[in-house]
Amino acid sequence: MTSFPAFKTIALAREVESPENPGGLEKRVALIPEDVKALIEAGLTIYVEKGAGLGVGFTDEDYMIAGAELQGPDQIYRDKDMVIKFKGPPLAAIHQMQAGTTLFCMAHFHSYPDRAQLLEDKQINVIAMEEITQSPKTESNTEIMARTAMNHALMPFYESNTVGGLRIRIIGWSKRLSPCIRRGSNRNPRSVHVVQADVRFEDLSATGDNALYIYDSAHWQDEHSILAKLTDTGAHLFDLTEFEAAQGEEAVANYRASHLPLEFGLRRIQCLHETGMAGARYGVTLLKENKPGIDVAKAKAVVLGYGNVGQGAIHELYDQGIGAVRVLGRGHTQKGMVDFWLKGADLIINGAEQPTNLRGVNFLVTNKHLEELVPDGSVVIDLVGGSPTNRSPVEAVLSCTFLTDPAFVHSGVTLSALWGWPMLGMMRETAIKYSGQIRDVLHGREVLKNGLSTLAPGVERALVCGKFPLSR
Repeated sequence: MTSFPAFKTIALAREVESPENPGGLEKRVALIPEDVKALIEAGLTIYVEKGAGLGVGFTDEDYMIAGAELQGPDQIYRDKDMVIKFKGPPLAAIHQMQAGTTLFCMAHFHSYPDRAQLLEDKQINVIAMEEITQSPKTESNTEIMARTAMNHALMPFYESNTVGGLRIRIIGWSKRLSPCIRRGSNRNPRSVHVVQADVRFEDLSATGDNALYIYDSAHWQDEHSILAKLTDTGAHLFDLTEFEAAQGEEAVANYRASHLPLEFGLRRIQCLHETGMAGARYGVTLLKENKPGIDVAKAKAVVLGYGNVGQGAIHELYDQGIGAVRVLGRGHTQKGMVDFWLKGADLIINGAEQPTNLRGVNFLVTNKHLEELVPDGSVVIDLVGGSPTNRSPVEAVLSCTFLTDPAFVHSGVTLSALWGWPMLGMMRETAIKYSGQIRDVLHGREVLKNGLSTLAPGVERALVCGKFPLSR
């Protein structure tokens, strides 16, 4: 049986022009000096390509002070146990790596099959950052409490079999309310809207017995006295803070006692919330350019999906002042059903992922939708993206767009599916976040630095190429 020793030498490569980085406009560095220092103190020797951190404000001197050795582009890929970079490497760099080297990056094998084949031919081990998951899944008490609270709020409608006609309204957006949005959307109600905290009663679109309002009194004051007016209409009210005080601790304990952690959880290396925020922010910018007279507060904004990326989009649209963000779950995005929500939409944001077998087969936002239902000048932001071999759920998106040409027009509608959304105004912040996560995978929870023989389960599944022994 082949033995794979612990990694000793690691190269931190600079982001340059590559298949997914045309023009070299992606400037983020995979490890910042602070994290390089921590890894060196853990016994690793780290080589940093000259200029690797300049794009996000970290100088070569910063890395030297951290203890790294600097190398040029002709040296950085050679004779290393592991090469770390953010995006996949340029093809020429692959030829410089010795067989058995481990490449640790956002690999996107399905989107770039030619590069994937070259890496396999050269016997390069590849660990795809985007495929590493928690193992086991971890959940905070706050997440469990809020999700359990939403279940409690929905119980009367389960019992009366009226969830399908329920109009759920979340007052405000916060991390505490986010799990309520997810759980409510996952139960296929008639509709889920996130409305502004300063909403007035006359602007509400749901009243009566089939309306459920969720709020968090610890962070929201009913300045316009809408709760009393909603009660008079027969609407149902649910306070997250009240539930937490009365049942929260017991609910969390019961949940943990009856639910063993799943084997795999969320992505370990990700800025998914920031991705959603950046895409939504750009969408609002495009919308204002296309429709100069639009009142953003009254714009019809639709978000497909309510996961991590979708939550980022909801968060940003809420911060941008959208009066009601319509959140679509699985039931809403089925063929025939989604038409109702897309008709007349000013801003559509797709955060709904599909399994590989449905990519290129099932489109959630079709060209027919753009031609017949979505008005000219409206905007579609695709947070999922894809390529000709790994199609997006938005039919008009044949491939991701890039910073060199981020948007295009189809049937009078502006679309954007940027590869690396956080590059729009969030490069430094997300570089720092990614770096901390990468360091933790290497020397923290997963201890990847110990080599390929002892991969944690959440990393093992991200080994998309290899295992090949290192040739010296």
